[in-house]
Amino acid sequence: MTGTQEKVILITGASSGIGEAAARLLAGQGAAVVLGARRTDRLEQLVSAIRAEGGRADYMALDVTKREQLDSFVDFALAKYGRVDVIVNNAGVMPLSKLEALKVDEWDHMIDVNIRGVLHGIAAGIPVMKKQGFGHFVNIASIGAYSVTPTAAVYCATKYAVWAISEGLRQESEDSIRVTVVSPGVTESELAGSISDEGARQAMKEYRRISIPPESIARAILYAVEQPEDVDVNEIVVRPAGQR
Repeated sequence: MTGTQEKVILITGASSGIGEAAARLLAGQGAAVVLGARRTDRLEQLVSAIRAEGGRADYMALDVTKREQLDSFVDFALAKYGRVDVIVNNAGVMPLSKLEALKVDEWDHMIDVNIRGVLHGIAAGIPVMKKQGFGHFVNIASIGAYSVTPTAAVYCATKYAVWAISEGLRQESEDSIRVTVVSPGVTESELAGSISDEGARQAMKEYRRISIPPESIARAILYAVEQPEDVDVNEIVVRPAGQR
């Protein structure tokens, strides 16, 4: 299947930011989007807006740290549409701090969401994609997957892991399963709101003086998804033009 028309696309972390922007864009291009996040009130509003514009969208409550919920998420899409074309593993958190601050609970939360969440999405999707003979994982990493900055050691580690897991999956997969890593640079989102460390929060405010809207990343996702089935876009890095 070429393009996005009629594709069934699952998106985690879809209640805001990149996930929401991707849902709107992909639905507008003819895909049926199945949206998951913890904030179901936002998902309900988003689905209503997409349907009002003639798109197809459904949602369910989803905590990506719970493997059984990812399994249920995929089962929900299968029951509704009969197949899964794309899983966008987008859910992520970014509570930055220096290692010496010893915010171990925040480290654990990043590992659970940013790494285990992606693995759970892959575990739920692989059996389905292998059985149906096609499928595409789009995993959202970060420019933090390519370089490390102060206060971001654990966050960058989780995004390095997303890159490594994705590359391993690509190499192991048969031709019928495609794998794409999309790595955003500074992007407008709610991620900075999870930073509890005062120094890291102030540094992020300065860092985010130059940013791009989440729609810019959504277009990168669309580009990867709409390619012909014999084309596998492996990595896309998207930065603000002014970010060096």
